[in-house]
Amino acid sequence: MAVVQFDPYTDTVANLTALRAKVKSASELGAKVVVAPEYSMFATKRLDERVLAAAEPLTGPFVTGLRGIAAEFGVYVVAGVVETGGPDEPAGQVYNTLVAASPDAEFAAVYRKVHLYDAFGSRESDLLIAGPLEQSQTFTVDGVVFGMQTCFDLRFPEGIRRLAAAGAHVLLLPAQWIPGPGKVDQWTTLLRARAIENTMYVAAADQAAPRGSGTSMIVSPTGAVLAELGDQPGIATAHVDLRHLAEVRATNPSLALRRYTIRGE
Repeated sequence: MAVVQFDPYTDTVANLTALRAKVKSASELGAKVVVAPEYSMFATKRLDERVLAAAEPLTGPFVTGLRGIAAEFGVYVVAGVVETGGPDEPAGQVYNTLVAASPDAEFAAVYRKVHLYDAFGSRESDLLIAGPLEQSQTFTVDGVVFGMQTCFDLRFPEGIRRLAAAGAHVLLLPAQWIPGPGKVDQWTTLLRARAIENTMYVAAADQAAPRGSGTSMIVSPTGAVLAELGDQPGIATAHVDLRHLAEVRATNPSLALRRYTIRGE
């Protein structure tokens, strides 16, 4: 699998073109699953009314193009988009959505961000609709089960534990981790913690500078960093080894020994 790090901005066509180039390179490196950042479709440092104008339905040109890229290179592509709300949703608000596109240009999974980023001086909830709590989106590639969460969700271990309990071997985490004092340290600590406590792989794709902190990485079920980027555009790859995962879970059976369950599991 690969995490691709680039710097999307407000031109959705240019963003799709940049993403295609990264997916092409990742596929040439042998990746079967390619993870791109949150807001790959449209990004600003702070959300404002422009995000409402940029939003599209999942049948719109950006997601259609994303599905085409997955088919063109024969890979699964996960990327963050800004999705229009339905007719029954609040007016003037949209979804922060992850789309997993399959090599046959279909939807492998769709996840709408549950925990909105009302922190560090930002208020996503002014413009975004929180995703439904009952969703638990996974998809399977060559026997490996992938689950999805988004950026700020990383700070809430319950949702990720729910994915692990549902059988996920790998957490895919697109993000736009806004830069700031101590933010990279928090990011890397939380990624490794989620891997260790759930004995699962974590593949986190962040935006490059200046609108993201970078430091996209792939972490093993023991918390070891398998691949890591700096703050500039790039690609990092690593293999998922289910035999290694089984050995880790046999040595440290924390999922089997847990005494609490997650509601909705």
